[in-house]
Amino acid sequence: MCNRYIPPEVAEIERFWSLPRAHQPDLWPREIFPRAPGPFIRRRRDAVGYERELVVGQWGLIPWFAKEPKLKFPTNNARSEELEAKASYKDPWKRGQRCIIPAATFDEPNWETGKNIWWRFRRADGAPWGLAGLWNTWTDKATGEVHESYTMLTVNADADPLMSRMHKPDPKLAADKQDKRSVIPLDPGDFDEWLEGTVEQARAMMRLAPTEVYDAGPMEPDQKAPV
Repeated sequence: MCNRYIPPEVAEIERFWSLPRAHQPDLWPREIFPRAPGPFIRRRRDAVGYERELVVGQWGLIPWFAKEPKLKFPTNNARSEELEAKASYKDPWKRGQRCIIPAATFDEPNWETGKNIWWRFRRADGAPWGLAGLWNTWTDKATGEVHESYTMLTVNADADPLMSRMHKPDPKLAADKQDKRSVIPLDPGDFDEWLEGTVEQARAMMRLAPTEVYDAGPMEPDQKAPV
C-alpha cells in the first residue's frame, strides 16, 4: 500500500488532463502523506454533460458516518476487493464517485536486504501517473464546513514480478499468500471511462499494470525518504 507520493505541479496536471487553467499556486505540499491535502480529478459535479474538474481534499476518505474529519483509522488506501462491503467505501463506490489521483512519483518499501530500502516509481514514458481512487464529500454537522477527501485503490500483487517485491514479508505466510498490494495505474486511454463509466466497466480496470510501464529503483542516498 502506498503511504507517500509526490504530485505534479498544478500547471502540469491542468495540461495533461486538459483541465481549465486556474492560474493558482499548488494548494498541497510537495510530498503528500496520509491526512495531508492533495489533488484529485473527478467528473465535474454540476456539469450538464461530461467534464473533468480538479479538486483538493484530504488524502484519507472521510466516510458518511464519521464524527470528525480527522479519523482514528487509516482510509488513505482501500482494497479493491472490499469496496462493495466495507462501510467506508461502499456508498462512494456504488454511486460511481471515482477519481484519478495525479502523481509524479510514488514510493514503496523494499525489504529484500533485511532492512527497509525505499524505492521510487515513475512512469517509463515520463508522463504522470493517473492512479485509481474514490472520493467523498463530508459536511460537519456542527459547523456546516464541507470537506473533500479521497482514497487510493489497491489490488493484490502477490503474483506480480515487481510489486510483489515491495513491503515487508510476513514470515508465517507463503509467498503467494502475502497479500502484497499495488496501487492501480490507469491507462491514459481509460481515464474518461474510469470517471464516467459503469461500476462493471470500472471493476474491469482494477488490475495490475504491465511491468514495462514502470521506471522503478532504490532511492538515492541523498533523497528524502518517508519517516
